[in-house]
Amino acid sequence: MSHISKGRKSFTHKTVITWNEKKKTFLCSLGKKTIEIAESLESKKHDDMWTPKELFVTSVEGFVKGAFIDLAKKNGLEFLSYESTAQGVIEKVENKFRFAEIKVWPRIAIVSSGQIEKAKELIELAGKNFFTSNFIRCKLSIYPEIKVE
Repeated sequence: MSHISKGRKSFTHKTVITWNEKKKTFLCSLGKKTIEIAESLESKKHDDMWTPKELFVTSVEGFVKGAFIDLAKKNGLEFLSYESTAQGVIEKVENKFRFAEIKVWPRIAIVSSGQIEKAKELIELAGKNFFTSNFIRCKLSIYPEIKVE
């Protein structure tokens, strides 16, 4: 559940995690569908379920997409579609494992070849200067593919 009101400088997002003896975890938020996740990909107990690490990577990917869409609207960029893939790289740094880098490959379809540079500029801005980079400590790399349709 998120609480956002006009003029506020802070936002609250409430979630609930439930774990049971069958080693299954459920993510909940008021008024939303429950998501079942696995403990970790490395455990291999639930190959068909999302892990917290995958959810983290896709959250960053979602922030990049959201920031791009907001910037595109504010800057008059006409685009037809946005799709992306992402990869999180975990490395041992100072004797601790952490995300060292998240790579995002957005594929953006635009309506005019005259807007290719604008689209590239906005997707880079979405990752570098938008709030996405405030939430993570790891490097965020964006490799856009812009095409005209």
